[in-house]
Amino acid sequence: MTERYATTAGETASPPAAGQRAVRVWLYLLAALVVGMVAVGGATRLTGSGLSITEWRPVTGAVPPLSAEAWAAEFDKYKDTPQYRILNQGMGLSDFKVLYGWEWGHRLLGRVVGLVFFLPLLWFWWRGALTRRLGLGLLGLGLLGGLQGAIGWIMVASGLQPGMTAVAPLKLALHLTTASLILAGLVWLAAGLRPRVGTPEPARLRVTGVAITGLVLAQIFLGGLVAGSKAGLVYNTWPSMNGMLVPPAHELFAVSPWIENFVDNLTLVQFNHRLTAYLLLALALLHALDARRTRPGSGLARRATGIAGLVVAQAGLGIVTLLLAVPLWAALSHQVFAMAVLTMATVHARATRSVTATPSRESPTTPFGFETLAGRAA
Repeated sequence: MTERYATTAGETASPPAAGQRAVRVWLYLLAALVVGMVAVGGATRLTGSGLSITEWRPVTGAVPPLSAEAWAAEFDKYKDTPQYRILNQGMGLSDFKVLYGWEWGHRLLGRVVGLVFFLPLLWFWWRGALTRRLGLGLLGLGLLGGLQGAIGWIMVASGLQPGMTAVAPLKLALHLTTASLILAGLVWLAAGLRPRVGTPEPARLRVTGVAITGLVLAQIFLGGLVAGSKAGLVYNTWPSMNGMLVPPAHELFAVSPWIENFVDNLTLVQFNHRLTAYLLLALALLHALDARRTRPGSGLARRATGIAGLVVAQAGLGIVTLLLAVPLWAALSHQVFAMAVLTMATVHARATRSVTATPSRESPTTPFGFETLAGRAA
């Protein structure tokens, strides 16, 4: 392995192109699995299944109940929850199995994502396919993934408290946003492995590209608050909110202390989601026009135009979801399509951030973890 990456006169070769392509494919596969997690998580929430498993068992919980006695025991645990007593009193075992299946599938997919992340990570590290920057980025995402699992259980535990029939909206929003950050991180790293040669993009376009990604993440967080508080079930009109473009201040800040309005006041929660959508739409359209004027016919212009189109489509889907009072198909499509917007925005932001040539022998890099071996070879 030392010979593979060591050269004469102390030079160290960069990881081979084939290895970089394999890493890039792996990262995009992980990103697709994260989108799948978001989709299954959304279905779990929308079907009211998220509180059907009342314990956090990271290892043994991978095996579902396999006997009638095991199913009865799980059902008895669920019967002790406020959600069952308040909303689902009298539910039969067959209906409970449907709820349990959604939540179990969501947790199982999380375990699969963990395995697909860590096992290839070890392999690529052992093969020397990771640069220091990429390796540190992946370790950071691994830690964020572990935090995401803990946030998920804290979220579920909030819904098991007395009087609760659903999880806390703020914890749900944090759970969704953390998943989105992991997705953006995977896509950012994967897009950065594609060599690009050319002139740097104007700073103005680079800044707005990153700003769009940040706004998408903020909008996803606000959408999580809307979903968790069920704010989409009120003000089912557009463009007004029951005849008002801007609700009066006494409705926007009806809760005391005022800071809690941003989480608990359905009027302000939905209003903030609408405002951020308008801001994101305006920025995406202006960015696309700027890119087409500054770099006509370029990849930058095509990507910016694509993002603007996705944002317009997502806004339209959000309006339909609101007007129809949040049917399952529309709400789930809206949530998953947000991941598509985030993915495209992240690829675009990474592509516009810098332009780098393929590493050469004059500017060698050392695979992450093999610095000592490279030094001995020198």
